[in-house]
Amino acid sequence: MRKLWILAITIQCVIFTGLYVTYAEAQETIQVEMLNRLEKQKMVFNPTIVEVSVGDTVNWVAKSKGHNVQFVVAPQDIKFKSKVSRDTEYNFTESGIYLYVCTPHKGMGMIALVVVGDDTSNKDAIAKVKVLGKSKKKLAGLLEQL
Repeated sequence: MRKLWILAITIQCVIFTGLYVTYAEAQETIQVEMLNRLEKQKMVFNPTIVEVSVGDTVNWVAKSKGHNVQFVVAPQDIKFKSKVSRDTEYNFTESGIYLYVCTPHKGMGMIALVVVGDDTSNKDAIAKVKVLGKSKKKLAGLLEQL
């Protein structure tokens, strides 16, 4: 009886380990660069629109100093703000559109979007955000691409 019990526990451990490994492998990490210059553009996230699944992670890499990531609009009013000149990451657990900026350069058009789970239901809320300078035109262009 004891051998049967040990066998049952071992089988459960193998099954749960396999499920966990499969789930962990299914998650993806996407990289976004924070740059002072990209071709003719200045102060830019590259890419400017990222589409991910719920559970995926975005890793922002500070290729140039002086940049950060701050969510301006996000589902469930999620707040996130990274330190300047530091790589950072965020695991997206809620679907929807996330509008984020580089705090020091938002007026220069350094804004971008993460679309999680193909959910664009909060697009109207993003469109109503008051942005200044080059960000106004850039935001309109980003929303047209969705």
